[in-house]
Amino acid sequence: MLKTQKTSADGASFNNKLWKAGGILSLIVILLLLFKALFGMLLLLLAGILMAVYFHGCAGLMNKWLHIPYKAAVFLSVFLNSVLMIAFLWFVGARLEQQITELSETLPRTIGHAKEWLRGSPIGTKALDYLSVSADSGKTFSIAKQLFSSSFGILSDLYIIILLGLFFTAGPGVYKRGIIKILPPAAKEKGSKVLDELYKVLKNWIKGLLFGFVFIAVLTGLGLYIIGMPLILTLALIAGLMNFIPNFGPIIALVPAFLLALTDGITTALIVAGLYTGIQVVQSAVTQPLIQKKMVNIPPALVVFGQVAMGLLGGFWGVLLATPIIAILMTLVNKLYVERQSNAIAVDPTN
Repeated sequence: MLKTQKTSADGASFNNKLWKAGGILSLIVILLLLFKALFGMLLLLLAGILMAVYFHGCAGLMNKWLHIPYKAAVFLSVFLNSVLMIAFLWFVGARLEQQITELSETLPRTIGHAKEWLRGSPIGTKALDYLSVSADSGKTFSIAKQLFSSSFGILSDLYIIILLGLFFTAGPGVYKRGIIKILPPAAKEKGSKVLDELYKVLKNWIKGLLFGFVFIAVLTGLGLYIIGMPLILTLALIAGLMNFIPNFGPIIALVPAFLLALTDGITTALIVAGLYTGIQVVQSAVTQPLIQKKMVNIPPALVVFGQVAMGLLGGFWGVLLATPIIAILMTLVNKLYVERQSNAIAVDPTN
């Protein structure tokens, strides 16, 4: 009798454990599906946060140099940046639009010219045949489409980012206090310090990114002017903007310039390729050390892996924001795990 009761109790305990395990697994699956569904929106949220970090970084400089109240500096930061953007579009927009239209009309002809040039060599013929097979299979196109897709369309995404950025700029303390409130009492102080550290990391990343943009755009424009290339403004801006995407950006920026240079001959195209390569080498030697001194030192292989993974998950915004996402994760790991382990080892008398 006792043996029968024990067996039934063991069976009930096993069933309870089985139901608990099933419930936990189901919850994990639901959370993963929810995360995947909302991942695009989370990327837009991060982009809005980065926009707010930029405005507050500018406000900090104005507060320091002009000695004006910080709230006034924030308003002035948003206002001046908006005025500068409008002025740029007003004075340069028409010329830039004309050059972009000319480039879009010229590129198909230059691609045809490049194909003819490649057909003149056996290696080039094999390369074209391989590319045509890849294009026919649809795999390359589908991967590229996935990597450069957006959440709601580029204009809708930009509207959401600007809206979120302005809200975060207007009252960052509200959101910071909200995050700290949901933390356990023992973790509130640590959480506040971690959020401050994340702000510093993102601010320094933006600072290095903007410096790299100006550095590359100016040098590219000067180099193309010396070579005698057309559409200098457009190509220089493309080169500067593509600096926002490490590893893949410089290659993407080189393609239109190289194809356009092919219309003047292979020598000009090789000179342009050498110019872009040289600028990237100088930029890596000058700006990267400055960024890595103040920001998390991210291994290059981890950046490439993060870009591909984020691109497959989040499309264009995933590729663009992969580096700050990795920087955030590494900062969290360093502050919440590595430093705690180091402190535990330091106070342990047995070590």
